[in-house]
Amino acid sequence: MTPEGFRADLEATPTALLALADALDDVDWPVARGDRLILTGMGSSWFAAETAARRMRAAGIKVTAEIASAEALAPPARDLTVVGITAGGGSLETLRHLAAHRGRSHTVALTNNTAADLPADDVVHLHAGDEAGGVACRSYVHTLVQLLHLEHQMAGSVPALPDRVARAAAAAEHLLDTEDDWLPAVARTLHGPDGTWLLAPAERLASALQGALMLREGPRRPADGCETGDWCHVDVYLTKTLDYRALVFTGSRYDDDALRWMRERRSTFVAVGGPLAGAATTVRFPGDDDPVVALLAEILVPDLVASRWWSDGAAATGG
Repeated sequence: MTPEGFRADLEATPTALLALADALDDVDWPVARGDRLILTGMGSSWFAAETAARRMRAAGIKVTAEIASAEALAPPARDLTVVGITAGGGSLETLRHLAAHRGRSHTVALTNNTAADLPADDVVHLHAGDEAGGVACRSYVHTLVQLLHLEHQMAGSVPALPDRVARAAAAAEHLLDTEDDWLPAVARTLHGPDGTWLLAPAERLASALQGALMLREGPRRPADGCETGDWCHVDVYLTKTLDYRALVFTGSRYDDDALRWMRERRSTFVAVGGPLAGAATTVRFPGDDDPVVALLAEILVPDLVASRWWSDGAAATGG
């Protein structure tokens, strides 16, 4: 893992997304339309699976997301497809989960390493390319795209997906091109003495969880993600005792409830995707009013914050 490699991976995001948008018409998920689904993985893969499964259920698909390390697994069945997500092809928990079902359920691996020895009947390629920084950043976004493609294949519920992925690539390009205008203020605002918290609507909860992971994994800063509505039940307490710094992915009907507490307790927060009263700064990008474009592009904001903090920390310690 290197900060230089991570930065290079982020800079390659628009190009990789455009290539994936072009390739989607040739991706055919080997899943029968009426099958029940389980999506499973660890870390970034689990975040993407959990958010994708929520979307799929709303579209009428019989699907659950299960963290791959769970001991209590769903019973195998012939009408069940288990999708194991492992970008590098080596997640032991995910491989075990797939192996437990292989031969008794239909197993599919979603991976960037199609040459890996995987206990799967079929393999779907992530097309994320090599991640030189050793951090699952592009592969996380590509996982979301491929699961959106699976949703559309089964339910027809994500119209014009290649175009929306291309728009997400343009949004990522915009965030990279304009980072000198917004990143210094966002990085400075979120860098508090006690940590950083990220909030997102349930439909894009993966953005908060993945963004917090990026702040932990590279720069090794305390960070955690929370669903915006649940925040008032589980995280609000910290605003009373800590120098609370939050990044809020906007769009939840419960934004105002959370922000009322933050404003009353003089917490500091950044808005991403739309204006919020009292925000220290706001980051917008083209297409942030489209939930699919937002889901795919907004993660680049905490990614770039993590990249800056990681580079600054490496420079301060001499490597």
